[in-house]
Amino acid sequence: MRQLKDKVCVITGASSGIGAACARAMSAEGAIVIGCDLRLDMLKDVAKEVKKSGGRMEAHALDVSDRDAVFALAEKIEKKHGGADVVLNNAGVAHGALVEETTMDNFQWVMDIDFWGVVHGTQAFLPHMIKRGSGHIANVSSIFGLVGVPTQSAYNSAKFAVLGFSEALRHEVKEQNIGVTCIHPGGINTNIVRHARFQQGPDMENEREEAIQRFQQFTITQPEGAAKAILKGIKKNKARVLIGPDAVLVDWARRLFPTHYMRALPFLKNIGQKDD
Repeated sequence: MRQLKDKVCVITGASSGIGAACARAMSAEGAIVIGCDLRLDMLKDVAKEVKKSGGRMEAHALDVSDRDAVFALAEKIEKKHGGADVVLNNAGVAHGALVEETTMDNFQWVMDIDFWGVVHGTQAFLPHMIKRGSGHIANVSSIFGLVGVPTQSAYNSAKFAVLGFSEALRHEVKEQNIGVTCIHPGGINTNIVRHARFQQGPDMENEREEAIQRFQQFTITQPEGAAKAILKGIKKNKARVLIGPDAVLVDWARRLFPTHYMRALPFLKNIGQKDD
């Protein structure tokens, strides 16, 4: 897909961060953006900004963990626009806790959005792409989909699963002129930690603020830079997009030290750890 002009681009998690930046970038190239998010007020603000700049964007309230809702949206998009040309499965949440402290409710919450949301978004829009013989699906994983990190077992599980799912899908649809890209952002300046779940307790809010501060120290890339890399990857039909120098470093460390990469990446070990 060499250009996005007049292409119908569906973006989940489009109310802020990478999703909002991609909405602005795609609309600037002439795409018809279908923005989806649970935070509808914020999403409408992004749509207003896009329209004010001369772009086209619709705002749809959507819970990506609700399979029926995602399929209903896909049907609506097909009737109104003839289907989606690009689907960016970007919606994501985070949860930090040791494995022994992670509740099944929190584990399921992360998997439902970060992994099953990707599956739902793919299966809902893929049939029309196959019928038409063109399209592109881009799934957001993470550098935590490349390496395991303490206190991030649920997030790691979801993001590793996104990588495996995307790889299998790419091989399945390669001959049908459908591109698949798996995206691995490093530290991006987004609100994901602010909306993350933390273990209930008297120090929960303090732990949240500490986590936000640690995450801000870890962030290297702005959402606009991430959007630029994602659009380039989609246009060039790249199988994988690493976003940020930290993502490149993590990937190389994993390749060079398959089981001991944490020795080369000490900054990752403390991302989810509480300060002493």
